[in-house]
Amino acid sequence: MQNLKNGFKLLLKYPSALIGTLLILLLFAISIYTIFAIPYNRAIDLWRGGDSVWGHNPKVVPPVWVNWWRADKLPETIILSMEDENAQIERKTSTAGENLIITYTFDFQADEVPQDMIVNFASKYINRSPFVSVFWTTPDGREIRVTEQGINFTTSYRAIQDEKLKRRLGGISPDLALFDNPETEEIDVLKGTYKIVIDAITFEEDSVITKAEVLLHGKVYGWFGTDTQRRDLTIAILWGTPIALAFGLTASFGTSVFSMIFAAVGVWYGGWVDELIQRITEVSINLPFLSLLIMIGTFYSRSIWTILLVTVVLTIFSGAIKGYRAIFLQVKESPYIEAARAYGSSNTRIIFNYLIPRITPLLIPSLVLGVPAYVFLEATLASLSLGDPVLPTWGKVIQDAWQGGGAVYNGYYYWILEPAVLLIITGLGFALVGFALDRIFNPRLRDI
Repeated sequence: MQNLKNGFKLLLKYPSALIGTLLILLLFAISIYTIFAIPYNRAIDLWRGGDSVWGHNPKVVPPVWVNWWRADKLPETIILSMEDENAQIERKTSTAGENLIITYTFDFQADEVPQDMIVNFASKYINRSPFVSVFWTTPDGREIRVTEQGINFTTSYRAIQDEKLKRRLGGISPDLALFDNPETEEIDVLKGTYKIVIDAITFEEDSVITKAEVLLHGKVYGWFGTDTQRRDLTIAILWGTPIALAFGLTASFGTSVFSMIFAAVGVWYGGWVDELIQRITEVSINLPFLSLLIMIGTFYSRSIWTILLVTVVLTIFSGAIKGYRAIFLQVKESPYIEAARAYGSSNTRIIFNYLIPRITPLLIPSLVLGVPAYVFLEATLASLSLGDPVLPTWGKVIQDAWQGGGAVYNGYYYWILEPAVLLIITGLGFALVGFALDRIFNPRLRDI
């Protein structure tokens, strides 16, 4: 224990180790924040599309911070609803029904038009459905009749799909024409204050408009953007951190500790026990590890717990056992081991109290250095469509980007770069700390 304490004190003398420690602490801080800010069940429900909130998100757009270095600013999503404080609502009731006039006002200063405009209606009626008219007023005072139509219990109107509106606008796509500056020959965005008026009429006494929501989907969203299913990538990026750390740490710790225990048991008992462990190790070393995981994920289960268990079982009997065995053979002949045996210590006590603690300092660097390998393994399996189908992970984001969205071919580089950068940070952080620990606990490397 004293050697371990001294070793960790020496760790502070390595600048690279300090940088690595800060990166690891950052990852743990993100993990803790994620677990409390987005509970597990909520994150799973969101990622699997169990919440209608994704309908408010634009489709495949980069994060908002891309506007920081763009000269022409991309628009953010604007949501206008009856519950807004700035919404002006006027009601005129009669025995035949109600006339509801809703006025929305918003300021638009972006250099590009929104992705689309959607108006969502919800109403209650018995026999006669309500009728709505939507008008658009530009900053220069022009009024454009967008649509006039009857609505059902739930109705969604998409301006970009309205061919009648397109013809009225001179054949120009509505998303461009509604924001066009008429004073220029080319289609330029007219900045300023816009107004949307929704004039709704009901024809029954108990009929009512319960929802009249306007969505102007932007071309940037959140801190990590969205995918083809309109999912906020923040869920997968944040939750991918604790999942990656848990998988990497558990696999590395389980593999390193059990490898050391089996090596110590084999050396101490010798004979057929040592021979059996060595033969299993030699067979395991020659097994196609990744191919076995792919086969298990394809034919049995893609659960992350199954993959973790198989990973630990297959990597316990690895080349590390050979290295530990060579060290234990030397430690076994030490005088204090002979003294312990003379005092009548049991085999279990000698193995766990005298043999293993002797080389525990050598376990620490390999344990730390092993974490990135297992993190990358989980991401690799997920990117091959063999990851856990439920959990939002970095590998799953990469897999969706490559196969589902064609991120690279369509220029959505953020979709792949975000999880890739976090994988690099994880590998770099643990590698810097691991190499420094290796220098500290391995005397031959201290002067290098």
